[in-house]
Amino acid sequence: MNWSMRRMALGLIVFAITAASYAQWSNPADDMPAYHPSAPLKLSALPPILAGSKLTGENFRYPWQVHAYQKAARVGNVLYQLPCYCRCDRALGHTSLRSCFEGLHGAECSTCAKEGLFAYQQTRLGKTPTQIREAINRHEYESIDLEKQ
Repeated sequence: MNWSMRRMALGLIVFAITAASYAQWSNPADDMPAYHPSAPLKLSALPPILAGSKLTGENFRYPWQVHAYQKAARVGNVLYQLPCYCRCDRALGHTSLRSCFEGLHGAECSTCAKEGLFAYQQTRLGKTPTQIREAINRHEYESIDLEKQ
């Protein structure tokens, strides 16, 4: 075996060991987006969800955008306890789905809007934040059709 083949074989072995060890120690639950496990102690201490005249302009061209914020405002404490699968926790530092509606992100991202509307619907059906979080983890929010809201 020549030198370049040995290097390639060694590289493949190192890669295989690395991949196997990562798979052994990785935990899919660790990859869940950020959320809070319980309701906030003081909802008034959090930034407000955008409402009223702030739901106009370039970022609110479609009815579903305004609708998502209106419904999010009604279940802000629930949204605080839910993850957002657009991964804005990584890109924007959001701490829960509620963060998406404290600024313009919820109007710009269909994942956030669908999750927010889904959370509102499920809350109205009597589901707990834990049950809604489990459903979101199963991506059940993807059934929401924003155009029909």
